[in-house]
Amino acid sequence: MHIHGLIEDSVTLAELCKRLAKSDFITVDTEFMRENSYWPELCLIQVANDKEAAAIDPMAPNLDMGPLLELMVNNEDVLKVFHAGGQDIEIVYNLTGKTPHPMFDTQVAAMALGQGEQIGYSNLVDTYLGIVVDKGARFTDWARRPLDKRQIDYAIADVTHLSAIFPKMLEKLRKSGRGVWLDQEMERISNPENYRNDPDQVWQRVRINSRKPEVLGRLKALARWRELEAQGKDLPRGRIVKDETLADIAANPPRKQSDLAKVRGLSAAWAGNDIGGRMMAAIAESKPMPADEMPGREERKPSLGKDGALVADLLKLLLKIRAKEVNVAPRLLARSEDLEALASGVRKDLPILEGWRYEQFGRDALALVEGQLGFAVRNGKLKMSRTEDPA
Repeated sequence: MHIHGLIEDSVTLAELCKRLAKSDFITVDTEFMRENSYWPELCLIQVANDKEAAAIDPMAPNLDMGPLLELMVNNEDVLKVFHAGGQDIEIVYNLTGKTPHPMFDTQVAAMALGQGEQIGYSNLVDTYLGIVVDKGARFTDWARRPLDKRQIDYAIADVTHLSAIFPKMLEKLRKSGRGVWLDQEMERISNPENYRNDPDQVWQRVRINSRKPEVLGRLKALARWRELEAQGKDLPRGRIVKDETLADIAANPPRKQSDLAKVRGLSAAWAGNDIGGRMMAAIAESKPMPADEMPGREERKPSLGKDGALVADLLKLLLKIRAKEVNVAPRLLARSEDLEALASGVRKDLPILEGWRYEQFGRDALALVEGQLGFAVRNGKLKMSRTEDPA
């Protein structure tokens, strides 16, 4: 494989992208910094196919990233391969408003091949290539320039190893017939809605005990205000106001700005500065949450009751048994919330009752909750036992 030097000019990048656009797949990885910012600071992009690999410096002056981004989000003929690519995809989305497509995530594929729920990149490389990954540059400051050869070599190795691993994984998936299992997961991961930070929806991530419409309305307004402040200042949202402080203010709103000096978690200066004034304005403009926006208890987490909780536990046991039998990570077959929903009586819009999940697990899960399947111990081993008539 030909390894290019660090690409810092538009002409070289455009030529590389033109060649990569003829590939069946490319592997992609990024290096970024986000500890002190709202938006991840993209510091390096690594790409490879089966013939060449390169690291691209997005911080290089006057570098036109257009051809690379075009390849990522608008070329449907080239598969984009990531490992645990959520944050890499988020960066592309922030730059383009689109996500890489079509895409393939080797961590998810490993779940279908029975290699654990969250296999790390180093373990994946060791398993498929017998190579021990050098982690020496793992915690480097990727924003600092110039980058030395060791840093660049470390970064490029991520995509060169992945380009060797992907065909091996693909062959295993083809032989096992499990490639189709991953289609739905890959579409879910690449859904742009997963990466869109809607200021009007971020309140749902903040824990609060109250279900009063006026409290939730204030929380929504405050969370929106904080999100916009964080975006505008390019600071982590927790640097503006922490979640627990936001929830406390929503439940116990100050009557006037000077009261902010008494709020735990806020600087006393907020009692008289502009940001404190903007927070008070958000509180003043908030409205009780409309009934159609109120979070429903059953929608968020079905009410199980004691018997339902026991059924959910039995479903989790069944999941362990089935996952072991078919050699697949349990989380790929079913999630806990789906099991609890099934135990509480939900039968619609559950992934485990559709497609391959139904064939591999959902049919038995449904039979269990409807009394057509039970557990038995035979010769010291736990077995599933079907009943002739539903209970």
